[in-house]
Amino acid sequence: MRANGIAYNTGFLTPATPLDLDRVRRELALIRDDLHCNAVHLVGGDPGRLEAAARIAAGLGLEVWFSPYPLGLTPEQIRALFLDCADRAERLRATGAAVVLVTGVELTIMNRGFIEGDSLEDRIAQLFAGRVAEARARLGDFLREVVPAVRRRFHGPVTYAAIPFEDVDWDLFDIVTLELIRSAEVAGQFREAVRTLTAGAKPVAVTGFGTATWRGAADVAPRSMEIVENDPVTGAPLRIDGHYERDEEGQAAYFRELLEIFDSEGVDSAFAYLFALDDYPHRPGGDPRDDLDLASPGIVKVLDGRTGDTYPGLPWEPKAAFAAIARHYAGGSRPLAG
Repeated sequence: MRANGIAYNTGFLTPATPLDLDRVRRELALIRDDLHCNAVHLVGGDPGRLEAAARIAAGLGLEVWFSPYPLGLTPEQIRALFLDCADRAERLRATGAAVVLVTGVELTIMNRGFIEGDSLEDRIAQLFAGRVAEARARLGDFLREVVPAVRRRFHGPVTYAAIPFEDVDWDLFDIVTLELIRSAEVAGQFREAVRTLTAGAKPVAVTGFGTATWRGAADVAPRSMEIVENDPVTGAPLRIDGHYERDEEGQAAYFRELLEIFDSEGVDSAFAYLFALDDYPHRPGGDPRDDLDLASPGIVKVLDGRTGDTYPGLPWEPKAAFAAIARHYAGGSRPLAG
């Protein structure tokens, strides 16, 4: 592949605490040097945090996929966010950095105004009730209006990270980017589907692929995080909803298999999902239901109240998936575009 990458979370919702730039700098350097990535998909809901992380990544020589990730916003709010990020991404691109602007991820289900419903669960229920065509039409209208406005501010490549059912008009974009998450139901057709995508004229990128860390998670990978009980008011994860066996090797095998498919079938760029998920800490030794990392697709296990040993000072330890991705990416990549 041309770009070997990983998703890096800068904060989906703006937290009260500022971004720890020293930690970001160390982690992005490890992503480059130890994971052997040459690109990073920076996701988050706060433009300032995204820009700060993007400047660090660019300074390390990584290709930056600048990716605002709105949650629960209206189309008007999303438009304002995208235009702000377009200005920030263009300032970075003008310094000579390689920057791709991602105009959102899974907008139809993660936000309001494309499908009826105030919550993610409500909107998914509407999809199953036959509202897919309506969601596609609303998303298409939105993208046809907002992408030209974004391009007036940002002069590098533009894409959108789509769920396949959204049926995006790719004529609007420079790169075809899809969230391709293999489950048992589609495993038999998955390679052929990737081959069909890459047969088109535009480069194909894959984002969002990964699975949680419990045995059997790979079979239900798009839903593998749904083993968590959440706070009914804040939505914060509280505990695992039952007893599950930890399976780091199963998670690692999933990444190995998908990266092999993407590499061999001509995918241009791949971004494993994801580096770390701080809200899902690893809590060994106590009640297994408190080990939220079982539900995390992160390739590192975030420690609860302490730092790790492999990388002293950082609050996590690598999982088996970390080594699996590093070995694959160490095999080489094509030169990045200037």
